[in-house]
This record gives sequence, structure tokens and C-alpha cells, in this order.
Amino acid sequence: MSTHRIGVVADTHCPEYLEALPPGLARALEGVEIILHGGDVGGVETLATLQRIAPVQAVRGDHDRDLDLPARRAVEVGGVTIGLLHGNRGHLIEEPLTLLNTFAFGHLSLRSGLFGWLPRQFPGADVIVYGHTHAPDIRMAGSTLLFNPGAVYQVTPAMALSRLRREPGWFSWTWLQVMRHRRRWPPPSVGILEIVDGRVKASIIPLQ
Repeated sequence: MSTHRIGVVADTHCPEYLEALPPGLARALEGVEIILHGGDVGGVETLATLQRIAPVQAVRGDHDRDLDLPARRAVEVGGVTIGLLHGNRGHLIEEPLTLLNTFAFGHLSLRSGLFGWLPRQFPGADVIVYGHTHAPDIRMAGSTLLFNPGAVYQVTPAMALSRLRREPGWFSWTWLQVMRHRRRWPPPSVGILEIVDGRVKASIIPLQ
């Protein structure tokens, strides 16, 4: 029997917004043979910390302007092809959605069209790992598994207010207006992909 255990991480934003990775992250990823990072890493310090757990394959998120990372990559583990990208679709799509979501007080989905867009980025991939939405999600698109492990850094109302005090640009300001009024948000989380004889199982692990 061929078994592979893969750690999946996204949106750490460390040390950009988090001073350090939560201690539960290392425990959640214990025993993985590789870590896939779906972008918005936050700094080389985070990659170095993850490398002490297992080898890391990472992609660049929209906050990773200073990191020398590819925008996307394909990884093969146990005969399974995994496409890895951050999931941001560019300003022409995301800025109008963000503005509309602000006017709707956060009741519109910023993921509109995302689950059709992702499979087109890696035709034929068995799994596509992404981040960006800060929302954990496991779903099938045809024969492709789409997997978002959630975010290590979640934007609580207090964090949103703190970032607003930094006087961000209009796009971030608009999005943070929604975040500072939210009443519920997912806990920080990471993911695990288990590949057994070519079959893939995805799971999400909350970080308490």
C-alpha cells in the first residue's frame, strides 16, 4: 500500500500581520512528507519555519510582492497531480466584487465564478490547492478536487480595525469595512491531503 500525507497551508501573513505562527500549526502538520503553501506567505521567516517541519512548495499570493515565488506550480505525489496557486483572479474581477460586497454589508459571495475558474488553470489536475478567500472549502469540480485549507491568519473585527488605522489603499479599506462588522468567521486552520494508492482524501484541521 502506497500512502502519502501532505500538509496544506495558506494565508499565513506572517510576519506581515501575525507576529508568529500559532504553536498548534506544527502539531497539526506533524508527520507530513511535504507542505504545500497556497500563497500570502508574509515573509521568508515563515517559509524557514515550515521547512523545519517538512520540505515546502509555495506560490506567490497578492501580498507576497517581495518574495521570489512562482504564481503557480504543479506537484506530483503518489501518482496524483496537484495544481497549486493562490486563487486571486486580478483587479478587474475582484475589485468590483469587493465594492459590491461592501454595499451589501458582506452578504454577497466574493467567490462568484471561482469554482469554474480554478479547474481551467490546471486542466487534467487531480487536485487543485488554493487560498486567498480565507474560507476552508472541499468540493469536487467534475473529477478535480478543489481544496482550500482555510487561513492561518483570520481577519477578526479587532484586526480589521487595527489595519484600518494604518490608512490602507481604497481596495483594502473597502474590504476591511466588511470585516470589521462581521459577527462570525472561521477559526484559523490548515489542511491535510492523504493519498492512499492514488485515492485522495482532504481534511481541515482547526488551529485552537
